[in-house]
This record gives sequence, structure tokens and C-alpha cells, in this order.
Amino acid sequence: MKTPLGHLGYCTNIHPGETWTDHFAALQQAIPELKKRLSPDAPFGIGLRLSNIASEELEIPENLVAFQHWLASNDCYVFTMNGFPFGGFHDTVVKDQVHAPDWTTEARVEYTKRLFRILSVLLPVDELGNAIQGGVSTSPLSYRHWFEWEQPAARDYIFSQTTQNVLEVVAELIQLRKQTDRLMHLDLEPEPDGVIETADEFITWFTDYLLPMGIEQLTGQFGLTDEEAEARICEHVRLCYDVCHFAVGYERPADVLDKLKEYGLRVGKIQISAALKAEFPEAPEGREAVRKAFEEFNEPTYLHQVVARSGFGHASSGALLRFRDLPDALAALNDDHAEWRAHFHVPLFVNNYGVLQSTQDDILEVLKLQAERRFTNQLEVETYTWGVLPDELKKELVDSIEREIQWVIENTK
Repeated sequence: MKTPLGHLGYCTNIHPGETWTDHFAALQQAIPELKKRLSPDAPFGIGLRLSNIASEELEIPENLVAFQHWLASNDCYVFTMNGFPFGGFHDTVVKDQVHAPDWTTEARVEYTKRLFRILSVLLPVDELGNAIQGGVSTSPLSYRHWFEWEQPAARDYIFSQTTQNVLEVVAELIQLRKQTDRLMHLDLEPEPDGVIETADEFITWFTDYLLPMGIEQLTGQFGLTDEEAEARICEHVRLCYDVCHFAVGYERPADVLDKLKEYGLRVGKIQISAALKAEFPEAPEGREAVRKAFEEFNEPTYLHQVVARSGFGHASSGALLRFRDLPDALAALNDDHAEWRAHFHVPLFVNNYGVLQSTQDDILEVLKLQAERRFTNQLEVETYTWGVLPDELKKELVDSIEREIQWVIENTK
């Protein structure tokens, strides 16, 4: 839906199912009721997630036309897509396989190009008759623990191979814009333990690999000048600002945006999501209470990376210690840990979980900065963990989605 801060929807990766039949059934069950509650008199925005199988099935012309008709008849529209999870995302152990196949593979390239072809058909036009921009978020190239990451030669190989594949998608986006007049962008989503984990790493990859390799390729492929090629790359490759991920890494939103602006880089969309956090008291009994509270969120489906801040004192001081998953952090807790932040997407509208808190303040800060700077026009609620939350936090799904979106609406006024 259109809000003062841009188009707002929720990511449909919240719904289980890997075939288009399953995806579509879930949308038909949830979306009309949500629209009636949240946007009865205006079009309702959707952040569409398609598995690889579902994308192949939806691209069949009769299925795509039927979906277009359903969107029109329900006064709904798709403005962004989530192309991070390729395969099974519910009712299975996902963990690090959420990155597979990664950007070293042709399968990831073809899947992403297919999503953009679908999006180019689904993107609506605005009140002036111009097609709105659309984005597809994707993985941070790969998962760093699959490689000998401390070896410079290994890192260079991975960055070179993945960047070449990203550029294949950029070339597709340039062609699609010529054919359809749709401006679309690939939005890389930094994540703890991803090959790209932080804003600094995104910028380094962009300037050290994507731009030099891309300028060389696109000038030859499309007859562009160096300046034109650079402009196309910056247009078609952007950062997906997942608030949870940046909060887990203790990165301040204004700092991230300032760094991107300095290098002329853009945010494709904001994924509105909250992480868990807690400061550890120095008293042993208080520390044990915090540890037990985190243990309640130790579930086996998704990776829940933890970044610990060591040392007591000012919150900005102390080294950051990274753990691949919550069990690793629980096993390694020691007296020097002053704060934990855990990659567990918890409800947006809840700030306190007993002795734990959420990173809701980071969301409010990002929304405030969006109001001031308008650094994107796409906002997507992405809480996908309803099925694995502790029992006392599980609620009826449509009611939960409504509360999430309503909380965002209230905080965008």
C-alpha cells in the first residue's frame, strides 16, 4: 500500500509451501482479509516470495495471466520480491542452506533472472501512467564458512566468480528496461556470516569488484562509456537494508546511510524486521536469567547468529565476537560478554521479552531517517518466524501480520 514513506507490504515468505499452487492458495487465504482490514479503499502491496519451483510454474503464461487477473480483481499489486531463499523455507531444517545454491552457481543466476521477468510483468503503473520501480532482494553472495575465508586467494576467487554472475543479471536488467521500460534493481542483503556481512563489506565489494568488472563488461557489451556503465550498475544493484541484520552487527542506521551516500550507492528496499538483544548484568544470577531467556529461542530450523559485545562500559566500546548460531553462543558465554544480539526475527510490535528486548528502536530510527531522506520507496515487513516462536508468542497468522503492518503504519505518520 502507498504510505507517506513509500510502498509498504509484507513478505510472503511467512507462508509455507514450495509450489505455485501452494503459494497462491496461501495468498488467496490471507491477502483479501488483510486488505479489508488494512487498506479497504486503496491498493494493497505485496512483497512476493517465490521458491525456484514456484517461479518456474508462475512463469507459465496462463498461470501468470491468472495471477494478474487475481491481483487486479482484489485491488492488490506486487512491487518487490524476495529472491533469497531458493528452496524449502518451512517445515525443514534450513540453517546455512538458505544460501544454497549461492551466487557461484548458474542455478542462482537463472532463478533470479526468472524472478525479474515475472516482476517486469507484475509491476503496476502509478497515477501518472509510469511503471513503478521494482526490486528483488537476494543473498549476500554466499555463506563465508563454506570457504577458507581467511585465505586472500579464496576470497578473491569467490568475489570474482559471484560478481561475474551478478553482472549477468545486470545485463538482463538493462535489456528488460529497454524492452519493458521497467527499472528494476537487484538488492543484496548483508547478513551475519554472509560473504557480505556489513555496510563496509558491501561498499568494498561494490567498488573493488562490481564496478571495475562491470564497467569493463558493459562498455563492450552495450557500447556504453565508462560513466554510463557505472550509472547503470548503481541503478540496477542496490543494498537491501534488513534492519534486523544491521542491528545484530551493531551498525547504526545513519552511519550506514552516510557511507552509502559517500560512494553514490543506493538502498533498494528496507526490510522491516527486529532482532533479539539483551545486556548482561555483572551479577551471576542475572547473567544466568538472560542466558536462559535466550535459550527459549534456540530452535532447529533457522540460523540464529549471535554477535556479542565484550567489555562493560559504554555501549559503543568493546570488541564484537561473532557466533555462527545460538547454540555456539550459549556454549561460549563468559563473564566478559556485556551484550548479545541474536538473528531471530521477532514481532515488530513487541519490545520487551522479559529480560530480553527487541531491536525495535533501530526500526524506529530507520523509519525516521526514511521520512527525512527518502532513500528508497519500498518497505517490506519481514517476520517469517511465527511458526518457530516460543508457544506464548504464537498467534493466529493473519492477526499477527495485521498487527505488524498496523504498527508500521502508526510509526510512519
